[in-house]
Amino acid sequence: MAEFGLIAKLDLLFHTHENGRRKQLLKDEIMNVSNTQVQMRKGILECCILHIISRGEVYASDLMEELKGANLIIVEGTLYPLLNRLKNAGLVTYRWVESDAGPPRKYYIITDAGEGFLAALADTWEKLHVSVNSILAIHASKSQTSDK
Repeated sequence: MAEFGLIAKLDLLFHTHENGRRKQLLKDEIMNVSNTQVQMRKGILECCILHIISRGEVYASDLMEELKGANLIIVEGTLYPLLNRLKNAGLVTYRWVESDAGPPRKYYIITDAGEGFLAALADTWEKLHVSVNSILAIHASKSQTSDK
C-alpha cells in the first residue's frame, strides 16, 4: 500500500465525512494550538532529560522536579516510558541504590553513546534556536514597523 503524505491523509479524512460541520471539527482538532505546544515540548524532552542525567546520576523524581521547575510539565506516564526507551537504546543505564526511606531507588546514568547522542541533539537544538529566532525576529521587526 502506498504511503500517503499528511496532506493526502487529511484530504481523505475531510472527504469521507458527509457534512461541512464534521469537516470543520476535524480541521479544528488537527490544528489545535495546545496540541502543537505539547508536541514541541515532547520533541525537546529527550535532549533535556539526557542533559540533566549527563550532570550526574539522577533519581527519576528529581529529574521530574527539575523539568517541572523549568516549566516542562511532565507526568510519570510520560517520563518512565521515555527513560525506558533511552535505556533500551543504550543511551542511559541505571543502578539500584538502597534507601533508608523505603524500597531501593533507581538512579539513571548517561552512557558514552548517550553523551554522543546528547552532543548531536544539543548541536541540532542550537541551530534550530538560531534559525527560529531569526525568523521570529523578522516577524517582530515587521510588526513594529507596521505599527508606526
